[in-house]
Amino acid sequence: MTVRIGRWVLWFGMVALVTAVLVPVRSEADQSYIPLAYLLIVLGGSLGAGHRLGFALATVSFLVIDFFLQTPYNRVLTFGRPADFVTLAAFYAVAGVASRLLASARHERDLALLRAEQVTALSLERERLIAEVEHVAALREAERMKDFVLTSVSHDLRTPLTTIKALAQEEQRTGTSRAAEIEEQADRLSGMVSDLLDLSRLRSGTFGVEAELNAAEDVIGAAIRQVQGILNGRTVSAVIDARAPALYGHFDFLLTLRILGNLIENALKVTAPGSAVEVSPSRDERGLVIGVADRGPGVPEVERERIFEPFYRPQGGPPDHGRAGLGLAIARALAEAQGGSIGSRPRAGGGTVFEVILPAADEPGPDPQPGPGRILVDS
Repeated sequence: MTVRIGRWVLWFGMVALVTAVLVPVRSEADQSYIPLAYLLIVLGGSLGAGHRLGFALATVSFLVIDFFLQTPYNRVLTFGRPADFVTLAAFYAVAGVASRLLASARHERDLALLRAEQVTALSLERERLIAEVEHVAALREAERMKDFVLTSVSHDLRTPLTTIKALAQEEQRTGTSRAAEIEEQADRLSGMVSDLLDLSRLRSGTFGVEAELNAAEDVIGAAIRQVQGILNGRTVSAVIDARAPALYGHFDFLLTLRILGNLIENALKVTAPGSAVEVSPSRDERGLVIGVADRGPGVPEVERERIFEPFYRPQGGPPDHGRAGLGLAIARALAEAQGGSIGSRPRAGGGTVFEVILPAADEPGPDPQPGPGRILVDS
């Protein structure tokens, strides 16, 4: 209400001001231009405050012109000329048109604001629905993974448990000792449970990593010595140029040893007796690269990433006894925990090369004297 009164006072003040300016020069002023000044006031008032103020300004402006600015002066409603009626009609017409334009503009503004609110509401609703869909999809995926994990783990756990039970029953029946075999199956169970716990810790980010400066040859040699008991007629060779400087990286020695152990075990499963698995270090723009190459059937293009998924076994691939399909998944998680990665590529002539990429480091000072880290290891 106060704003409305203020607008009326403002525009009628404009009428008074224009009148005060024109009255002293009314005899010299061109009579045809005088109505234009008041016409602008009527137009502005109509646009600013609506038709009521516009018509009031039109009426007052006409009377002011007729009384103060048209001859004979100081007389009201002389209507001496037909043009006076045209002026009055023009004032009312301008007030009416301007008011309609103002009302139309306000209506369009209100519609635009309403549409904007509706669009905002729809956008928020869309985001909410997308979030709900993603949540439902995540729940379904979690449920699917839970079922898959339970199926995979129960299958892999059932095998050693059945074996242990059968061995125990045979020992009880025959009196022969099968303690070694029972211990082997128990170790297999323990390894599977350990892998599951480690994968859970890696996923949750609670797995401890102690990265230090280490030589690639050292961890390769340790990994090859670690797999001596599972060669079964196959060999594992370290392909290292003894004349080249030693290659170093910044990594956790024990975790990297486990990575290489998993990769070598995986390579041995697809390597025929009499064939060799080759382990070789190199350095490029990616960092320190340790490759584990086999002469197996290779990995199809569509499965090069899937083989690193937990519990995944390629169709037609060798059984992952004792690992529940976790070997490669754990190896990749351990590499990523150290700021590295693992990938695979086809090997020229057949087979697959798994590459472990770790942060590289410069050699610490002069080339060390020949020692265990510079000995080529073959098995």
